[in-house]
Amino acid sequence: MAAAETQAVATKALDSADDPEIWVDARDSRRALIYATDKKAGLYVYDLDGKQVQFLPVGPMNNVDLRSGLAIAGLPETVIAASDRVKGGAALFRLDPAILQTTSWGFVPMPTSEPYGFCMGVTKDNQLTFVMVGKAGDVTQSVITSENGQPKASIVRQFAVGTQSEGCVVDDATGRLYIAEENVALWQYGLDPASGTARMAVETLPSQKLVADIEGLTLLREGAHTFLIASSQGDSAFAVWRVEGETPAYQGRFSVYAGNGIDAVTGTDGVAAMGGQVGPYGKGVVVMQDDSDTDGETPATSRQRQNFKIVDWNEIVKALKIQ
Repeated sequence: MAAAETQAVATKALDSADDPEIWVDARDSRRALIYATDKKAGLYVYDLDGKQVQFLPVGPMNNVDLRSGLAIAGLPETVIAASDRVKGGAALFRLDPAILQTTSWGFVPMPTSEPYGFCMGVTKDNQLTFVMVGKAGDVTQSVITSENGQPKASIVRQFAVGTQSEGCVVDDATGRLYIAEENVALWQYGLDPASGTARMAVETLPSQKLVADIEGLTLLREGAHTFLIASSQGDSAFAVWRVEGETPAYQGRFSVYAGNGIDAVTGTDGVAAMGGQVGPYGKGVVVMQDDSDTDGETPATSRQRQNFKIVDWNEIVKALKIQ
């Protein structure tokens, strides 16, 4: 069951809420924010209780990601960015941790077909990297620097996944890039541009682990372990692998059902996770989009509004008997 849920995004009766990301103050885990996109309107910011604390009306944002604790010349300490479906690139934001306020920082073009998926990474040589996944499955990867106080993107790689793709996530520790080709496979690439188009399938469709569409992807680090979570939109479920080793190790799958006065999660698009202490969550938290938010535990009969559910990672660990 979800432990909490966010206020619904303002856009009603449409496919609007899409993708979340989580920020936690490294010095005080009680200070945490959830960033979440409305692909019709802009970027929401919630607290861990799901209360809206800010909204940036910057237009149709699709996927959002962030990196914090950056020590890269010219870049803010925390950079948040989201794919802009109209302008054809990434909108960038910075967080002032003292007052927990997020402001626009700039925009960088990243040519693809309609921008869908987006993720960030930091390379072993300390470069901030953006990956934009176009709806047609074409990918542009750029290195982000600062020039005269504004972000600048330099393209370092472009390649084709194959067909419609969206979800992506970067494992900074291993230098791996995961991309969801919605109706084909969950792929593992190298983040290093020199790795070219070489890839390995974590899971191919049709599958009992993932039911098309494969949508959001996220990573959660817990101690020495790293978990890859993928949303299985076709049956409103999530599949989990351990991925710190050479070969992904499947852990099981779960769904989020009604309880605690909160409706079940259905038709999930984006998902985000953070391990360790996150406010009241001792092992971590997982946040996912809910395609149809309803009052209390009542099942949805039609999509009227959308929001994001907040799930205690420890409950998932217990359900899947993860050691």
